[in-house]
Amino acid sequence: MTRLNGVIRALEAGEHAFASFAPPDPAAALEFGTARYDGLIFEMEHKPWDVVGLKDSLQYLLNRRQIATAGDVAPAVTPLVRIPTNGAEKGQWHAKQALDLGAYGIVWPHITTVEEAYNAVAACRYPRLPDADRYEPAGVRGDSPAAAARYWGLTNDEYYAKSGVWPLDPDGEVLVALMIEDQLGIRNLPDILDQVPGIGLVIIGEGDMSQELGIPRQYEHPKLLECKRRVLDVCGERGVAVGHPHVTAGNVEQVVKDGYRFLMTMPVRSYPGLDRGRELTGRA
Repeated sequence: MTRLNGVIRALEAGEHAFASFAPPDPAAALEFGTARYDGLIFEMEHKPWDVVGLKDSLQYLLNRRQIATAGDVAPAVTPLVRIPTNGAEKGQWHAKQALDLGAYGIVWPHITTVEEAYNAVAACRYPRLPDADRYEPAGVRGDSPAAAARYWGLTNDEYYAKSGVWPLDPDGEVLVALMIEDQLGIRNLPDILDQVPGIGLVIIGEGDMSQELGIPRQYEHPKLLECKRRVLDVCGERGVAVGHPHVTAGNVEQVVKDGYRFLMTMPVRSYPGLDRGRELTGRA
């Protein structure tokens, strides 16, 4: 069976992975279902925690023709979920519910310490005995695989075998992404990556980081660029991919040059018929 998680597939191959944010809304999921993204992060940190909307959105993201044409059950666009709770709030139940519905990974906002990072990985793993291989971080995820297994197109036993956290489990399909969004997180990042196995991706939260620096959303400010460089350097030394949340046509060349490998773009809607019509009727 091919790898199911398209984001992991790209990162594992040393390639760049492309993703975007979307609300947990079926209409948005339907639009993204045929897009050329590797992954889609359902945004539930700053949007309401709507598990019914998430459940429906996961289904609308799937495209039966794509599955039939590909000949395997791997989704064309891999769904991840950004949960609402900051690292210090633990948020194990948010991760559990999202994974139980079928999400292929969790994005954890505002991770600042080793303990918070440990909790993030542990919350995405099933428990095992201390003498088991790769015991740490000790899993705390509750056991209810039926809906996720069905969504992944697997039996329960197959889901158990595939639902490990990558790269701690080389065959795992669950991605744990940490958002580093402040100075404390940057200072602790070397210890986090050295002491907590299973972190597959670090995403820079440059919006909150700029707020703390007193330069809100000034993404090219030297102070913010220096902070982002520190994250890139720490992760680069340890072989961990770094994500950029605000990739545009104007900055993508620099983003790639800087070393980001998880590129998040905002989809741009255009209305050429409307624009041309308004121009022709004098309402431009």
